[in-house]
Amino acid sequence: MSEGVRIERRGAVMTVTLDRPKANAIDGATSRALGAAFIAYRDDPELRAAIVTAAGDRFFSAGWDLNTAEEESVEVDNGPGGFAGLTELFDLQKPVIAAVNGMAAGGGFELALSCDLILAAGHAEFFLPEVNIGIAPDAGGAIRLPRRIPYHVAIEMMLSGRRMPATEAHRWGFVNRVVTKSDLLAEANALADEIASKAPLAVAAIKQIATSTAVLSEQAAFELLRSGKLEHYERMLKSDDSLEGARAFNEKRPPVWRGR
Repeated sequence: MSEGVRIERRGAVMTVTLDRPKANAIDGATSRALGAAFIAYRDDPELRAAIVTAAGDRFFSAGWDLNTAEEESVEVDNGPGGFAGLTELFDLQKPVIAAVNGMAAGGGFELALSCDLILAAGHAEFFLPEVNIGIAPDAGGAIRLPRRIPYHVAIEMMLSGRRMPATEAHRWGFVNRVVTKSDLLAEANALADEIASKAPLAVAAIKQIATSTAVLSEQAAFELLRSGKLEHYERMLKSDDSLEGARAFNEKRPPVWRGR
């Protein structure tokens, strides 16, 4: 374990666990350790899905470690992935699942928002309290939340700091599933295994298309798609894996994905 970060590998799935009692708060060193984990995931062709979760069942993460706030200030070195190692890791074209096991506050919520899927225990809560301490949620909260849910709902959360329970988050659509806390990791692992069984180049292409076209008009999105500039999509089109699915179907066997 490095700087409160535990990493486990199980086949093609990597689990990153934040373990910093009592609230799993994140300082610069922890951000860098998380970033190193996500970069290792990005660069390992054997890994196809990742889960990020936290120890305990009260806090997923309280966000920025206020005990180090005065000394770190705005000059903190969070590493190439930005705060929590993931919020600005824009070249990660593999899926990350957040398994939110408790309160996701401030930067903890921003870490969850930077994931591709969010599973939450029934008692989990999401909130951005930065306005109460004179700052803005600038590790993705003020950018990503209004793109995930209606603007008026997002702006109310940020201006008031109110807590949103997991069931309401699921209704608004930024949480995929709400499960019991005892089932959370099993559900996350089952979802990770399902994704890891799919064609990895297709998974990367889907994520790249979705993220690269998110704020474009449909016409502009199609123009980008056909431009040859989306490298993961282009790699998928030219791959043997793109032929393997049809081949396996015709031969009545499961496909064997080789990532090439």
